[in-house]
Amino acid sequence: MDAVALSRIGRFFISVSLTFAAAGKSAPGHAVPIHFVTRANRAGVERALAPAARAFLANLGFEATPGRLALAPDADGALAAVLFGAHEPGERGADPFLAGKLPALLPAGVYRFAEAGEGAAQAALAFLLGAYRFDRYRAKRTEAGVRLVAPPGVDAARIERIAQAVAMGRDLINTPANDLGPAELEAAARAFARRRRARVACVKGRALEKGFPLIAAVGRASARAPRLVDLRWGTRGPRVTLVGKGVCYDTGGLDIKPSSAMALMKKDMGGAAAALAAADMIVGAKLPVRLRVLLPIVENAVSGEAFRTGDVYRARNGLTVEIGNTDAEGRLILADALALAGEEAPDLLIDFATLTGAARVALGPDLPPFYTDDEALAAEIAQAGGAACDPVWRMPLWPAYERMLEGKIATVNSAPGGGFAGSIVAALFLRRFAGKAKSWAHFDIYGWTPAARPGRPEGGEPQAARLVYELVERRIRGGRRDAG
Repeated sequence: MDAVALSRIGRFFISVSLTFAAAGKSAPGHAVPIHFVTRANRAGVERALAPAARAFLANLGFEATPGRLALAPDADGALAAVLFGAHEPGERGADPFLAGKLPALLPAGVYRFAEAGEGAAQAALAFLLGAYRFDRYRAKRTEAGVRLVAPPGVDAARIERIAQAVAMGRDLINTPANDLGPAELEAAARAFARRRRARVACVKGRALEKGFPLIAAVGRASARAPRLVDLRWGTRGPRVTLVGKGVCYDTGGLDIKPSSAMALMKKDMGGAAAALAAADMIVGAKLPVRLRVLLPIVENAVSGEAFRTGDVYRARNGLTVEIGNTDAEGRLILADALALAGEEAPDLLIDFATLTGAARVALGPDLPPFYTDDEALAAEIAQAGGAACDPVWRMPLWPAYERMLEGKIATVNSAPGGGFAGSIVAALFLRRFAGKAKSWAHFDIYGWTPAARPGRPEGGEPQAARLVYELVERRIRGGRRDAG
């Protein structure tokens, strides 16, 4: 691997620690309690406080509205307790990540949840995710040093595993394309493989042109060569294969995007980041699966070597594909990777891709659509998404729209015009390449949080990664998992 690429990726983990404070024998006693306050429990919480704290809050006029914070002192002026406005039980539109506001609001110190009942695990995860910062390109800052003691009764290791994997995915997406091209994304995957003791191979050059014509065609215009990374981990259990779209930057190719549409195209490898994040959670939990991760990695650039609208290529599975639009490159590289995955007949095949603007028009940035023909899998996905607070919405693989994909001179047109049902048509295209997979699902993610919200800072977000971990874990453990 190129030493320059290795130096650029550094460590794709954040400088602040997304781990819990060490809970030694004296730690909980010295940690400042955080009380989640609603209108219903406010009186009881305040009665339990020392008189100085009660008097201070009375003068402060604290209101227990969601997200409001009050710092209550003791008689000597030291911080004695934190009151944080929470949602009422069953409140419509309640944000499960509300506790993610706390790291940015609290002074440096060690804290604990005063009440560790139902919802403590989700609140703790939100707290850790809210501590994320992407400051690689800023002057060194003094970290706030806000730490949380793991609530009793939760699976602290599981929560840390999820938070660290999400942070890795965020870092990858947030890194600009000059520092994260195809070589650097491969290097990041190899670093993951070394850390998790996975096996890794990479196909590029003539072998890529011969075995994966669509990946090679999309990436050939760039000075940064395309490639396919193939990671494997585990030797027993069901075969689970994750495929992630790795377009490190998308100009649109010859059907070039306007500058406003290119502004966030560093995130077009968000599918690869989500696949790696999900894999990190699965491997970290040592789930008994035969895991495979396939990352088709390219830069969609413009040059005399660029593929053209109207060109025809024979995909890995033998289908001839007529190029309808060079800005619909993601489905092309996924097609070859899915075809490879399907040859092995995995029990579960899932792909993640920042694929269509149509998905965002339909469902917005926070609710990725997913597609599958498997009714049982669709139900599992819905349940796992709800449990993980990683929401998705099922969209139909409407068979009547298959006619839109008919090519004029080839078997299939990759991106037919017309503007209707863009996300559905893209999913129908991908379905043709899933091969012998026993069960397949496609997630059309956005991969980005456009405005900061609790636990989700503005920037990259490996959507559906937590969901897929939850899904695989539930399958392995028969629908059950430990607390947390």
